[in-house]
Amino acid sequence: MVTILSFVLVFGLLTMFHEVGHFIVAKLTGIRVEEFGIGFGTRLFSRKRGETLYTLRLLPLGGFVKMSGEESPVPDDARAFNNKSVLTRFAVIAAGPFMNFVLAALLFGLIFFLLGVPEKAPIAGGIIAASPAEGAGLQIGDRVLSINGEEVETWEEMAAFIQGSGGQEIQLAIARKNEILSVTLVPEPDPQTGVILIGVERIIHRHRPFISLYYGFLQTVGAAIFILTMLAGMITGRVAPELSGPLGIIQVVGEAARTGFLDLLSLAAILSINIALFNLFPIPMLDGGQLLFLAVEGIRGKPLKPEQEGFFRFLGILLLLTLLIAVTYSDINRLLLR
Repeated sequence: MVTILSFVLVFGLLTMFHEVGHFIVAKLTGIRVEEFGIGFGTRLFSRKRGETLYTLRLLPLGGFVKMSGEESPVPDDARAFNNKSVLTRFAVIAAGPFMNFVLAALLFGLIFFLLGVPEKAPIAGGIIAASPAEGAGLQIGDRVLSINGEEVETWEEMAAFIQGSGGQEIQLAIARKNEILSVTLVPEPDPQTGVILIGVERIIHRHRPFISLYYGFLQTVGAAIFILTMLAGMITGRVAPELSGPLGIIQVVGEAARTGFLDLLSLAAILSINIALFNLFPIPMLDGGQLLFLAVEGIRGKPLKPEQEGFFRFLGILLLLTLLIAVTYSDINRLLLR
């Protein structure tokens, strides 16, 4: 039950932010929005304000924006989607993925505000009692410069060196005030996790909301770059394919919900970035495909013929169905092997 509720909450939030992006820009550019719906299926509640009907539907998974002239052209309506400039239509379509990036930055910013932002440099913010670090005489404020003669510049690099030591003796060069000291110690595995550690705690910086949001933006950009890098590696064969479909996502969301609310928020932020990037792929039926059609229209000075666009949309449907079947098959295999 927790898994289903968490999935509905997360997926509903991600898709709603996406549709709100389309809705806001459509309204700002004067496009007639006929309906803004929350959920799908049978209509449970509706209220009309101005020219727009706002509805609440049975299945609380996402929503939709129905704009005049979007599905079928309306020739004599200046406020119809199809009669707006290429740039305006481009902005309306692009606003959906953009809002998913905004949501990710907001979620990361909230996490950083609640937990703080970890210091990037390998500086000791605390020394755990009875740890190898305490036994070797490390102090708060010590900065690790190198391990076994190899320079380290970030906390992640330091952690990787320590965990890769296999519990063997290592030599640290540390900076303490104006001194450079050499320290030798033997890392030990954590009793609970088994991760090899030396017993140094990371510095956590507490920030106000706007500064936390700035770090949330940086985290979003970094995560997007990482995802694209991994995708490029999968395409070129340098990284083993590892994709998840609906079943896999439901499972991961459920696991995150059981480990804690902040873990669920972090996963929601990552999924929001994935949705934004996926929607920007130049595949017909996705936002990226519509953006590609609009770019072609802008270059040619006229849109594709209906039969041409219909053919590409058909190919897009086949591609999406193939991808859905492939990732669902992968999910089922993964679940059966657990």
